[in-house]
Amino acid sequence: MLRVGILTKEWPPDVYGGAGVHVDELVRELRPLADVHVHAFGPSRTGATGHIVPPDFADSNGALQTLAVDLDMVRTLDHLDVVHSHTWYTNFAGHVAGEIFGIPHVITAHSLEPRRPWKAEQLGGGYRTSSWIESSTYREASAIIAVSDGMRRDVLEVYPFLEPERVHVVRNGIDTVTWQPDPNTELLAEYGVATDRPYVVFVGRITRQKGIPHLLAAIKNMDPAIQFVFCASAPDTPDIGRETAGAIDELRTTHDVVWIQEHAPRPVIRQILTHAVAFLCPSIYEPLGIVNLEAMASSTAVIASDVGGIPEVVVDGGTGLLVHYDEQDPTAFEQDFSAAINSLVADPVQAEHMGLAGRKRAISDFGWDVVAERTVEVYLAAGSVPGAPIP
Repeated sequence: MLRVGILTKEWPPDVYGGAGVHVDELVRELRPLADVHVHAFGPSRTGATGHIVPPDFADSNGALQTLAVDLDMVRTLDHLDVVHSHTWYTNFAGHVAGEIFGIPHVITAHSLEPRRPWKAEQLGGGYRTSSWIESSTYREASAIIAVSDGMRRDVLEVYPFLEPERVHVVRNGIDTVTWQPDPNTELLAEYGVATDRPYVVFVGRITRQKGIPHLLAAIKNMDPAIQFVFCASAPDTPDIGRETAGAIDELRTTHDVVWIQEHAPRPVIRQILTHAVAFLCPSIYEPLGIVNLEAMASSTAVIASDVGGIPEVVVDGGTGLLVHYDEQDPTAFEQDFSAAINSLVADPVQAEHMGLAGRKRAISDFGWDVVAERTVEVYLAAGSVPGAPIP
C-alpha cells in the first residue's frame, strides 16, 4: 500500500484555519486508500506524530523555530513513498526529505506568500524567510496541488519557472454530514444571537486577508435592523486586534453587534450559519475558501468578494451574491457589499432559495472522497510508487 507522509502545522484539536480543516478532512478520506502517516507541529496526539520546538530554539524568531521543527520531522520520514506538505511551515521538511530519501515531494498550495505582503506585520524578517522557503521548495517539488483554478493561475504567475504540467487542480471539499442545517436554536441564545429578527454572520480569523476593515466599513451602511454576528478571533498581531476592537466599539454605537471572540465549537457555528440570512466573506485574497462551503452546506446564502477561487464555489445569483473587489477603489467595494447585504435580507425568499441551491452544490461538487482519490492520482503521477495500483 502507498505510504504517504502528510506534513502539517495544524492537526486537531489545534486547527484554526482552512489549511488545517483541509488536512483533517483529506486524511480521513485518504486512510482507506493509503498508509497515511501524519506529522504535525506540537505534541503527539491521536492520529499524528508531534514535533515540538527544541528547547534551544524557544526564544528564537518564529521562522527559525519552524525550520527546527521541520528538521525534526525529516529524520522520521525515511520509510515513506511520498511526502505531502501543507503551507510554508512544512514545505522545507518535505523538500529536505525528498532530497535525502529520494522520494517525491508534493505540495498543496493553500496560499502564496507573495500574495500576502501583510504577513510582514506578523513575521517581520521571518516573512522574507518564509517567502524564500516557499519559492525554493516550489521550484523543486515533484508536483503542486492548487485548490482552485484561480490558485493555479496565481501559482504560475508568481512562480513562472514552474512547468504548467507540474501544477494540478484539486479543489477543497466539504463534509456535508458534519456541515448540514441544524434546526435547533438553543446555542444561539447562549451567545446572545437574536432569533426574532434577521442577522448576517462572519466567521474567520482576524487577518488582513479576510478583508475585515472593509467588512466593518460596509456594516456601517447596513440596515440597523439587521444584527451582525462577528465570529472572529486569533488576530495576526496585537495591532490588528486593537484596530478591530476599536472599529467594533464604534460600530456598536449604531448597530447591534454580537462579537464571539473565542474559537467557537463547531455545533455553535453550525447553528449560527443555519439561521443566518447570509454568510459574509469579504476576503481580499482567497485561494478557495472552505468556510464558504461550510456555509453553503448549512443551506446559507453567501455574500462574497469575487477574488481568487471564490467564484468557483459561490454562483453569483444562484448560491449567493458576488461583489467585485478592486484594491484601487475599496470604498466602492464596501458600498456594494453593504448594498448586497441589504438587498438579500430584504428578500428572504431569494435568500432561502440560494441557501438550498448552495447545499445541493456542496453535496454534488465538493465531496472529500473525490478530493482524496484525485490526490492519490497526483501522488502516482509524481512517481511515488512505480507500478503500484491504488488499493
